[in-house]
Amino acid sequence: MAYFKKVKLKDKLYGMVFGAGKVTQVFEDSHYKMMVTFKNGHEIPYTEDGIPGWGNFKKQTIFYKKDIDLTDVDFSPVSKVLSPKKIIKLREKKKLEVRLPSGIWSNCIKCAKEYVEEMLENENYHLFRKKVD
Repeated sequence: MAYFKKVKLKDKLYGMVFGAGKVTQVFEDSHYKMMVTFKNGHEIPYTEDGIPGWGNFKKQTIFYKKDIDLTDVDFSPVSKVLSPKKIIKLREKKKLEVRLPSGIWSNCIKCAKEYVEEMLENENYHLFRKKVD
């Protein structure tokens, strides 16, 4: 049975990328099962298995809010703001992490080059850190 087989309008969900969200549409005869609107305004379609309709994800990235355990997830604040040069160097060495809109730190390997460039242009250096081992 798929995780979101019985999803309903207004169900509260938590996405690993965008954080808290709510089901705003449910589709019965479609590849996607639901549309989720997040607090930051993003609207993303998801399959019955919780796979988003954007990016190259193969795993579930959204869960019912009551089912998710975030005790082992890293939400820590950035300890040192990196320079643009250092950010680029760490990205080339695959040792850069980016803070997702949900507040979770994630490896920057799958991060689009345009996203990093946009963050650098907007001087959002606080959203990057050296990979924690």
